[in-house]
Amino acid sequence: MEGVPHPIPRTVEEVFTDFKGRRAGLIKALTTDVEKFYQQCDPEKENLCLYGFPNETWEVNLPVEEVPPELPEPALGINFARDGMQEKDWLSLVAVHSDSWLLAVAFYFGARFGFGKNERKRLFQMINDLPTIFELVTGSARQSKDQPAAHNNGSKCKSSGKSRQSESQAKGMKMSAPPKEEDESGEEEEEDDEQGATCGACGDNYGTDEFWICCDMCERWFHGKCVKITPAKAEHIKQYKCPSCSNKRVRV
Repeated sequence: MEGVPHPIPRTVEEVFTDFKGRRAGLIKALTTDVEKFYQQCDPEKENLCLYGFPNETWEVNLPVEEVPPELPEPALGINFARDGMQEKDWLSLVAVHSDSWLLAVAFYFGARFGFGKNERKRLFQMINDLPTIFELVTGSARQSKDQPAAHNNGSKCKSSGKSRQSESQAKGMKMSAPPKEEDESGEEEEEDDEQGATCGACGDNYGTDEFWICCDMCERWFHGKCVKITPAKAEHIKQYKCPSCSNKRVRV
C-alpha cells in the first residue's frame, strides 16, 4: 500500500492535520481525479477500497490482510456497485463512506492515545468546521452554509412540537379542537381530549413548549422526559407503546 510510513499523530492538532491530508486525497479521487478513480474501480476485480493518505494522495487497493488492522479500514467492495448505479449516485455513496472512514481513523487515534472529553470535543469541532466530502462531491456544501436559519428553525419546531405529526396529524389535533367532520364520534374525541390534557405519567398539564408523545395503543399523551423518549428517538418509532401498554402487550 503506502511506500513511506507516515508519523503517527499523537495530539489533537496532529490528528487534525492527518485528517485534513487524508481528506484532501479522497477529495481529489472523487473530483479532479475522478476519471482515473472510476477506471480503477473495476467490478471484475476483488473487493477494493479507497484509501486517503496524510500526504494528500489516494489509492484504490485491496484491504489489508491482518486482523485486526492497524487502522480502521474503508468501505469494502466499492467497485462492485460501480456499473449498477448512476455514476453521480455511486460517487455520492463512496463520498459518504469516505467521510465515515475519516472520522473512524481520527477518533481511533484519539482513543489510542487517550484523548479526554475536552480533547475529543475540540477535535470534533475542528473537523466539523470543514465541509464533508459528500457535501463537496454533491455540491451541497455552499447551500447548507447559505441557509443556516432554515435548518435551525426546522429543528426547533420538531423538538417543541408533538412527535410524528406527519404520521399522526389527527392525534395532534386532539389537543386543540376535535375535527368537525368527525361529529359522530364526539364522545370518543372528548374522552381522548381529557386524557391528552395531562401527562399520563406525572399528571401535569400540557405545555406548548414541551415535547409530548402519544401512545398508539391507549392514546394517552406523555411528556417525552417522563417516558424517556427524545424527539430524535421518536422519529424512528413506527408505533409507540407507553410503559403501561408495553407491560400488557401479551393481552393486546
